[in-house]
Amino acid sequence: MEAVSIKNVTFRYVDVPILKEVNLNIRQGDYAILTGENGSGKSTLLKLLLGELNPQQGTVEVFGKDPSRGFSEIRVGYVPQNSINKNQSFPATVEEIMMTGLYQPLWRRKFSGKKCREQIIHALAELEMEQFSKNRIGELSGGQQQRVMLARALVGNPELLILDEPTAGMDAASLKSLCGVLNGQNREQGLTIVMVTHGNTGDFIGAGRFLRAEEGRILEL
Repeated sequence: MEAVSIKNVTFRYVDVPILKEVNLNIRQGDYAILTGENGSGKSTLLKLLLGELNPQQGTVEVFGKDPSRGFSEIRVGYVPQNSINKNQSFPATVEEIMMTGLYQPLWRRKFSGKKCREQIIHALAELEMEQFSKNRIGELSGGQQQRVMLARALVGNPELLILDEPTAGMDAASLKSLCGVLNGQNREQGLTIVMVTHGNTGDFIGAGRFLRAEEGRILEL
């Protein structure tokens, strides 16, 4: 099954073309890494997948649905770019931030508060961050904050995980932890992963597809 289907997509900001007739399919269970120079359209592509932007031409589908209409039937986890900078003075604990990753309308909630907390602690433990659950997010280092943001994206058991430059500000220990968790989630849970990075793609063990944004196109390497 196709997790992502992009057909003949063109996108421009005013008169500046960013993506030109892009075609790309990401199969369910793929682990894909997208690289490219600044301004090559990487983040724009992710915003199209998240439904934050609409193409001027072509179609974008996530598990057969138009993402611009929301993800009420699809579980999508997202780790945004520069999430660390937004967290420095945010008055919330790690546990409170993790709870937002479990948010569902009341009529769709299936778990008790105790069950939610168990899920949160399990997700944090995967990234070796459970001992910081009561800390304020701004008290953590940059690498620790990124690990929390990844745990938040995973706590709701997404079908698709989208990451935009998740390694920015990470130390070596946090990078190793992130890479290991992503590999495990993909191999053991079948999680579909689409990630943009400027980092060394060789760090991401288990990744099976490598893409590059270049001159408005998305090329398979």
